[in-house]
Amino acid sequence: MDPQEAPHEVPYDVITMGRIGVDLYPLQTGVPLARVETFGKFLGGSPSNVAVAAARLGRRTALITRTGKDAFGDYLHEALREFGVDDRWVGGVEGLPTPVTFCEVFPPDDFPLYFYRQPKAPDLEIYAAELDLDATSAARVFWVTGTGLSEEPSRSATLAALEHRAKSGTTVFDLDWRPMFWKDTAWKQGTDAAQARTYYAQALAHATVAVGNLDEVEVATGEREPHAAARKLLASGVELAVVKQGPRGVLAVSSAGESAEVPPVPVEVVNGLGAGDAFGGALCHGLLEGWELERIMRYANAAGAIVASRLACSAAMPYPHEVEAVLKGGRV
Repeated sequence: MDPQEAPHEVPYDVITMGRIGVDLYPLQTGVPLARVETFGKFLGGSPSNVAVAAARLGRRTALITRTGKDAFGDYLHEALREFGVDDRWVGGVEGLPTPVTFCEVFPPDDFPLYFYRQPKAPDLEIYAAELDLDATSAARVFWVTGTGLSEEPSRSATLAALEHRAKSGTTVFDLDWRPMFWKDTAWKQGTDAAQARTYYAQALAHATVAVGNLDEVEVATGEREPHAAARKLLASGVELAVVKQGPRGVLAVSSAGESAEVPPVPVEVVNGLGAGDAFGGALCHGLLEGWELERIMRYANAAGAIVASRLACSAAMPYPHEVEAVLKGGRV
C-alpha cells in the first residue's frame, strides 16, 4: 500500500517536524560558487530529509512544515509525494518565499552552505493551534529539531507537540544547532548559547532520544567530551543519547546501561551534507525494528556513508538492500 493511501487512523511510523527548502547543488565539484554554471535542484531541510530517508527504508512517514505559496513550494509538495512522504501537514504561507539553499562542494570535508530564508522562513510559521496533536502523539516515532526552537511561533508549536505527546512512543530531539537561524547576534557569533540551551532543556524533558554532533551536544549540555555529554543528556531525561563524533564514528549510550561506539564506514566523500539525515532515518528504522544498539549504529553509519558518496541529499537516500550491501562489504 502507498504510505499516503493508508487510513488516517493507522499511526504513522515516523512524523518529522521542521525545516524544508530547495537545495540547489552545483553539478561541478571543487568549483567556487561564483564560477558554477549548472545546478541540480533537490528537496532539502534536515527533518524533511529524515522523513525521506525513513520512507526509503519502507516506513510510513509524514512531515509537518510550511512552504511559500510559490513554484518552489509546489515543487516540494511534488517531491515529497514522489518520495512517499505524506504532505497533508505541509501548508503554504502567503508573502514568504520558499527557502533556497546553495552549497559549494569541496570534498572531502568542505561544504559551505548559503541559506536564503529572508525575511523569514515559512517553516518557522508553524502554529500550535494548527497541529494534529492526536497524530503526533500516536506516531511510533516523532522527530523534532533544534532549529524549530529558534523562533516563534515554531518554538511554541514544537514544545506544545512534545508536551502533548508526553514521551509516548519514541520521541527524538535532533539537536540541530544552526546559530545563523537564531536572531540574537551573540548566538550568531557563537559566543553565547545560554538562552538557546534553556529551550533545548525544555525539549529534552519531553524527548526519549537525543541526537547531535560534538558542537550540538556542547550547546545542549555545556560538555564537548562525548561520554560526558552523553551522561548529561541522559540526566536530562532521555533514554538514549547519540553523539556523532565525525571521523571517530558514533557513540550511543542508553539509560538502561547499553552502549555502543562504532567507527565510521570508509567512504570516498562526494558531498557530506546529507549523511546525518540518512543516519537519522536509519536510526528511526532501527529503533522501530527493536534492534540492539550496536546494530542500529552500524546500520545508520552505513546509510550515512552511502549518502556521503553521492552528490544529492534527499534523492540519495538509500534503500534497504543498499545499506545491507555496505554492511556486508564493510565500505561504500
